[in-house]
Amino acid sequence: MNILIIEDEARIARRLQRMTAEFFADKAVDITVCDSLQKGLDQITSQPPDVLLLDLNLNGDNGFEVLEQMVASSFHTIIVSANTDKAINAFAYGVLDFVPKPFDQDRLFKALTRFVSPAQKPDEGIKYLAVKRAGQVRLINIAEILYIKGAGIYTELHLNNGQQELHDKSLELLQQLLPNQFERIHKSYLVSFQQIEKILVNPGTRYSALLKTGDLLPVGRSKYKELKNKTI
Repeated sequence: MNILIIEDEARIARRLQRMTAEFFADKAVDITVCDSLQKGLDQITSQPPDVLLLDLNLNGDNGFEVLEQMVASSFHTIIVSANTDKAINAFAYGVLDFVPKPFDQDRLFKALTRFVSPAQKPDEGIKYLAVKRAGQVRLINIAEILYIKGAGIYTELHLNNGQQELHDKSLELLQQLLPNQFERIHKSYLVSFQQIEKILVNPGTRYSALLKTGDLLPVGRSKYKELKNKTI
């Protein structure tokens, strides 16, 4: 597992590195520390991390540049910053958590636990997913998303206006970010539960979810009973 810390204060960077190593003591991890925005961006380009710990004030440079350039990237980001007034904006970019400085071990461990435990959601939750198209960042309101389909190394966001947007995060990572209303109904589908009209049983004991839009999505056998009970 690759972990990247972008933090310009050496004392805090060492503290983050030590605590992170303690948290992952039973796993093989490679922790890299970069003390500037550009070094961090170069490291991400050469070796994308599994999780990024990012400060927002880097010797006068704005850590949001990392979020803007890597907005739909396949890794999770945890902000560690004293700029708590920017927390709402950070969540809009789909960060996993925002750890305010000064922080203690318990608070950092809570954030890292969210990384390893998909069922735990950030306290703030997110209202938008940010996607990048032709170099431009677009914030998509969660309310616009009907369902999300796994598509190879990407995921497809299917919107209620009929459009689709590509996202680099996997279904597993998006499920960690999205509100609980999004259900994993199949290995390849996440759907907003509010959009399900009913669950259907098809020939051959196959199941599907009929959405209010008329879309028909497959339902995994292990999920059928749970979804059926919720839609009754």
